[in-house]
Amino acid sequence: MYFKKTFLFFVFLFFCISSLGVAEAYESKVRRARWSGPFYDDSPKALRNTVEGFFKNVNQEKLSGKLIALVSPHAGYIYSGQVAAYAYRQLKGENFDTVILLGPSHHVPVRGASVYAQGWWKTPLAKVKVDSELAEEIISKHALFYSDEKAHKDEHSLEVQLPFLQATLKDFKIVPIVVNDSSQEFCQLLADAIVGSKGNKKILIVASTDMSHYHTYGRACLMDGVAISDLENFNLDGLRRDLGSRKTELCGGAAVFTSVLAAKALGADRIKLLKYANSGDVTGDKRRVVGYGAFAIMQLKEGEMTPELEEEKGGKKMLDEKQQKILLGIARKTVEEYIRSRKIPEFNVEDPLLKEKRGVFVTLRKKGMLRGCIGYIMPLEELHKAVSQMAIQSSTGDPRFPPLRPEELAEVEIEISVLTVPERIKSVDEIEMGKHGVIVKRGANQGVFLPQVATETGWSKEEFLNHLCYDKARLSADAWKDKETEIYTFSAQVFEEEK
Repeated sequence: MYFKKTFLFFVFLFFCISSLGVAEAYESKVRRARWSGPFYDDSPKALRNTVEGFFKNVNQEKLSGKLIALVSPHAGYIYSGQVAAYAYRQLKGENFDTVILLGPSHHVPVRGASVYAQGWWKTPLAKVKVDSELAEEIISKHALFYSDEKAHKDEHSLEVQLPFLQATLKDFKIVPIVVNDSSQEFCQLLADAIVGSKGNKKILIVASTDMSHYHTYGRACLMDGVAISDLENFNLDGLRRDLGSRKTELCGGAAVFTSVLAAKALGADRIKLLKYANSGDVTGDKRRVVGYGAFAIMQLKEGEMTPELEEEKGGKKMLDEKQQKILLGIARKTVEEYIRSRKIPEFNVEDPLLKEKRGVFVTLRKKGMLRGCIGYIMPLEELHKAVSQMAIQSSTGDPRFPPLRPEELAEVEIEISVLTVPERIKSVDEIEMGKHGVIVKRGANQGVFLPQVATETGWSKEEFLNHLCYDKARLSADAWKDKETEIYTFSAQVFEEEK
């Protein structure tokens, strides 16, 4: 009996020591910075200075409301770091127990979600501990969630977020998750697991994604504008359809869908674009660009109107004659130089009103007949830059017309429509014909008429809406009567070159 008890004691002691050794091995496991050097500075001092330099360029005031999630790009810092800073600027003064990092796997096929469950992640600035408790809890929710460090070893989409987090937060842990399945069912499953596992911990969710890839500058702005509009309207169904039809692109679509669904379950009711740019804005090469967006996902207090929302409701200042002529001059010079030499001229604009972000359309007419018209409704870009971009698109990218030829330049007249931010209406009775532009939207289908369409056609309001639904949005003519169809109005200041 004595020998039996002694034997059992040593067996028990062996397992305790073994378990302790395994735990210590997990604790000491460190994922080293794979992309310091190629994607961001590998010197702690240089990296800290780079990140702080990005923050100094962000003039944006801190958002009100409860911040729940961020969307941030993941290219090399020279390309997307400044855009990412607009997202992480919102963390100044905030505290979170754990940051859930969601991003795509670029190198290793991932079925389900690969969760990094133990150890530390290291950057040149410091080590960050993995919240193993929360990670294991998420993994336990479904067989499609598992720990596979191979999917994380060479992945950059999550690693590049860490230096920004380290520069803004203190005493936080992380749960890195790579995911590529953007189906509604899977993203909802993963979102539910994240929300159901958090317990009393205060978490921040970060979705890592770039936007359109390797299109021309103007095309990229149009495609990314679709995703921005879908996100700001919480239109995940529309975003999924737009991604499926290649109207827009997100390399981290699954991360974005999961983050929005989880944030919504945690009370989020507002998605705000903080900054949009693409690689062409940095390098000057606008032939094949990649788009980057920074978004905040937050919960507003009931009845609250944030300064940002107040600002968006604004943007209604009228342009004077001098400002109109400046924009017309920008459009004219851009079209002529681009059509003749494929070069995009640069403009030095100091007028604050022309540097406001506004929606804008550029219309070309030849002998009174439409020759091209393209623009974006939402305020994605500074007005003078938007005019230049849309001048190129209306002259070369309108699918209804062939690209403008140099010999046509003298015959073309340019018209510009500067828009206010669209506001959803409850009744078509609110539409003032000739004053309001109108957007109809149902699922992935959307159509827009500028205010001058009503004046030029002489249609009644019913005819106007019938044509808008059928001709532009590809809906039934009377779709505007259905409750499921969203209707928005906006105003436009329209001006043209002297004949």
